[in-house]
Amino acid sequence: MSRNKAVDSNEQYTDESYAIVARAVTFDWSGVPLQYIPHEWYATHFWNVMHLLLPEGERAMADVFARALPFIDDRRLHEEVVGFVGQEATHASSHESFRNYLVAHGVDIEPILQRIRFAVGVVFGDHGLTGRAGKAWLNERLGIYAAAEHFTAVVGEWLLDNTEFDRIGVDPTMLDLLRWHGAEELEHRNVAFDAFQYVDGGGFRRARTAVVASAGLAVLWFTTAAYLYKNSVATPRTGKRRMRTPWPLAFTRASRKNLIPGLSFLFVQLALYIRPGFHPSKMGDIDKAVQYLAVSPAALAAQQ
Repeated sequence: MSRNKAVDSNEQYTDESYAIVARAVTFDWSGVPLQYIPHEWYATHFWNVMHLLLPEGERAMADVFARALPFIDDRRLHEEVVGFVGQEATHASSHESFRNYLVAHGVDIEPILQRIRFAVGVVFGDHGLTGRAGKAWLNERLGIYAAAEHFTAVVGEWLLDNTEFDRIGVDPTMLDLLRWHGAEELEHRNVAFDAFQYVDGGGFRRARTAVVASAGLAVLWFTTAAYLYKNSVATPRTGKRRMRTPWPLAFTRASRKNLIPGLSFLFVQLALYIRPGFHPSKMGDIDKAVQYLAVSPAALAAQQ
């Protein structure tokens, strides 16, 4: 399927032609509290999932889209995918730096990492397939990661729009990481989708892989957050029996406080993504990403 066929129906796409470049950001975690969302342990651990899940996930995603480059002869899309791969690799290393910070402060994450490595490296690995089988599996993985990118882009927009974090005083270094990452996800929101449309573009595959991606993300995210909340040495126990609030209740409370997206968020975005005629450029204003990247402390430091 040609790329023109994939995007001709959306005139807005031509107005979102941004150069996708990797920014060599770094973050200094010294002095950042383990509870970087004040008085909110579950919300903190919910976002900690990014630091555990994304390094493996985004490196695998970068590898899959790099493997797709030989099948993309559209020069503009080819350049965008190269920039996208670079950004994903930078995201992985940035989150991994805070992962190491967690380990240094006694947070046991190895059981979770083993599960994530199995899911990303074994279940969704290349399996050594070649020929037609290898190409079909590449298309399948492109579809899965393109759908995952949609969810990360809308979460990125949510982070940029969220004013509650500013009101309650989330640690500024962590807030910059979350919003810088969110802004870049919004910035390159078209790329993974367009690459999948160019290389494959099957409507049934797009719907099927979106269900797989959303289910996989939900399972990994909720189980990882629950594990951290239950087992982390950073989460204090309260009460006579030293028991924590059950995580489903803690999740509900955090979402009502607008500290994390609610559960309906996942189903709404899945329905939008699989709808015929969908294109990521139909999401919210991409200028908010550009505006944040112009003031992000980490992005500004990288320019120098």
